[in-house]
Amino acid sequence: MNTIITTSLIGLCVGVLGTGMGGLIAFLIRSPSQKSLSFILGISSGLMLSIVCFDLLPEAFELGQLFFGVLGIVVGVFMIVWIDTITPSLTKRHHTLMQQDFIKTGVLLGIGVAMHNFPEGLAIGSGFMAAKELGIGISIVIALHNMPEGISMAAPMSIGGMSRIKAFAFTIIAGIPMGLGALVGALLGEISNNLIAFCLSFAGGTMLYITCGELIPKSQNLKHGKISSYGLMIGFVIGILISKWF
Repeated sequence: MNTIITTSLIGLCVGVLGTGMGGLIAFLIRSPSQKSLSFILGISSGLMLSIVCFDLLPEAFELGQLFFGVLGIVVGVFMIVWIDTITPSLTKRHHTLMQQDFIKTGVLLGIGVAMHNFPEGLAIGSGFMAAKELGIGISIVIALHNMPEGISMAAPMSIGGMSRIKAFAFTIIAGIPMGLGALVGALLGEISNNLIAFCLSFAGGTMLYITCGELIPKSQNLKHGKISSYGLMIGFVIGILISKWF
């Protein structure tokens, strides 16, 4: 029982610290120019795209059958489209329409990251049940991977006018499902690979839709020109390096 509790707490800490460290960017954004904001969103878009394409989805397809991976993507996209229709009511009315739009993007990304963190928690929990060293290794890798996700969440929230403390708090909250996933993983010991594959691809589908449908268009609308494209390419390369090195 103590092992299960310890594993759950480790999963919780990994999730909170991973996205929370990335969310510290909320404290760095004060009054940047439109050009800087476009560049920041471009980097966030590139980071998220590379994580989805070179980390989340490949892992999902490697773990389970192709059917479950594709099904997860489709269900994830439809789910986030539905959530997208109800999210505007969650933003504060005293913000301008443009600010509300950015906050909505950050909230949607937060939902996608939280969905992603649960199956990663499953991996931590089952990893610790298999071998302590394996669980520690998985925890370190996941914490490093979650940092750019926290950045991608916090950037549009801060740009939308949300207080830096509140944006940072959202990145912390998004990491909590990892603790729940670690608990479930520790209790079950071994989980169906197809279930984990579905969960990972589900999260990948949500984040792919948000990145292509929200982040990239907003980065280009903020400042017309190539600055957002430069940011996207830089973020994409950084994301590849993170995926391959860790």
